[in-house]
Amino acid sequence: MTISSEDEFDRLKEIGRIVANTLAAMGAAIEPGMTTRELDELGRALLERAGATPAPEFCYGFPGATCISVNEEIAHGIPGSRPIAAGDLVNIDVSAQKNGVFADTGASFAVPPVSKAIELLCRDGRRAMWTGIRQIGANKPLGGIGNAIGTFARRNRYTLVQNLASHGVGRSLHEEPTEIATWPVRSERRIMNEGLVFTVEPFLSLGAEWADDGGEGGDGWTLFSSPRAPTVQYEHTVVATRHGPYVVTLPA
Repeated sequence: MTISSEDEFDRLKEIGRIVANTLAAMGAAIEPGMTTRELDELGRALLERAGATPAPEFCYGFPGATCISVNEEIAHGIPGSRPIAAGDLVNIDVSAQKNGVFADTGASFAVPPVSKAIELLCRDGRRAMWTGIRQIGANKPLGGIGNAIGTFARRNRYTLVQNLASHGVGRSLHEEPTEIATWPVRSERRIMNEGLVFTVEPFLSLGAEWADDGGEGGDGWTLFSSPRAPTVQYEHTVVATRHGPYVVTLPA
């Protein structure tokens, strides 16, 4: 999506606030003993109250309103009967549409008590995302995002999952430009046009470099860290403007 009118921008900002507020409320509600299905039901209620439609269900028939992934799961986890426990690392991905416009956001939450290494991983996951966002602006190279995040990860001795990429969003949940790497890719030559809408969502890890589907025992949706290692994801939907990045998925 490339913003073409003030009305379109306003609709994008509205759905951006909705998914951001939903994510913030779900994160605040996490407590040991609740199931991921109960957490998802809260997200569904908040989205529907705001007049928004959960995007994973709407676009792909996903069995949940939001994606909730725990520990070794790093993306597309199906909400269910799994109880959340103290020490868990919970990733929540919220995407939805309203008035024909989509926005996408996500974050990882550590359930206390957790180790210092996990606390730092969460802190640095956010820093990695913002390092990438700072590279955004009209007529700037898309490859600058992955280069900056890759430098950050290397300096701080983390790995990056390299088969889960950022993507265009707006008129649909996943659209052009596709496969925006959050790691360095020498062949990336694309340029951000003014008004381009896309996500920035690095997966920062203590050792994983890939995501896999769990093989024969998988459910067809959930992706796991490979090799198995604590991994976090933080995500915003951003617009490339002449003045730099405009983040539409901040809670308000």
